Amino acid sequence: MLYKFKSKATGDLIMLEPNGRRILQIIGKYSPDGKGILLPEQMPAAIAALQAAIAKEDADRKAAQEDAHARGERAPEDEAVSLHQRATPLIDMLRRCLQANKEVVWGV
Repeated sequence: MLYKFKSKATGDLIMLEPNGRRILQIIGKYSPDGKGILLPEQMPAAIAALQAAIAKEDADRKAAQEDAHARGERAPEDEAVSLHQRATPLIDMLRRCLQANKEVVWGV
């Protein structure tokens, strides 16, 4: 399954199901039916939630690397694509939609 985020203010944004589900869970908009809407007034909170999750992931990764270094072990491997890389296009989309006062929908 794919998530296709659509808005009248931007082009479409497509994500694979696991990545889209994770992002929707972070912003509190996950629904098992795969459909939803994010209104302009909800976008600042969604952007803040994504930025907080990115900061937490970055801090956790840095702490794990420092911990491994302190024990004299090899640092754990990073994910191939970080949350920061996956969420940045959606954050940009949300900012543009907020500025244009347009909603973002998916699964419709």
